[in-house]
Amino acid sequence: MGLLTSLRDSISRVTDGLFAADEPKRIGIYGPPNAGKTTLANRIARDWTGDAVGPESHIPHETRRARRKENVEIERNGRKVTIDIVDTPGVTTKVDYKEFLDHDMEKEDAVRRSREATEGVAEAMHWLREDVDGVIYVLDSTTDPFTQVNTMLIGIIESQDLPALILANKTDLPGSDVQQIANAFPQHETIPLSALEGENMDEVYTKIAEYFG
Repeated sequence: MGLLTSLRDSISRVTDGLFAADEPKRIGIYGPPNAGKTTLANRIARDWTGDAVGPESHIPHETRRARRKENVEIERNGRKVTIDIVDTPGVTTKVDYKEFLDHDMEKEDAVRRSREATEGVAEAMHWLREDVDGVIYVLDSTTDPFTQVNTMLIGIIESQDLPALILANKTDLPGSDVQQIANAFPQHETIPLSALEGENMDEVYTKIAEYFG
């Protein structure tokens, strides 16, 4: 009985491993507010499934709850990966309702939005620590990447030993400086792109298949 039990357990471990290998990888799209995370998530989802993930907006914290697009199959150069895209709220150290007043919101709506955004940041951090298999980190290449939030998040990603792809977004805008992002995080490869215009998405997909496949 001992030998049979051992053999059965060994077979179970092997088959469990085979099934696990076929499961989609949960890839979190992270970064500060307004870096273009949802624009990128929608670009990937539309290119490979025809559907969007969620609404895009120039107003900060439009995404206040993680959104998920499942079973997105990406294939490049003989590599194939199936991922669940997790579009997370922008992470920041403080959400002030006053920043929403600049976008013609009533105070009551601004306060509600700031509260929801704060809860969204907590949810994003939970996903990062518990529920993702890899990270696409999106940064606005027109802004300074040397911030407390970016340093903290990259540190957590590295401490979790998660594969991470850093994307320097908004290269279509004046003032874009991809090199400053590469200099900020030299331990990671930085890929330039414009998620809005679809520029350099072929390389992005190649890297997604390479990093997460």
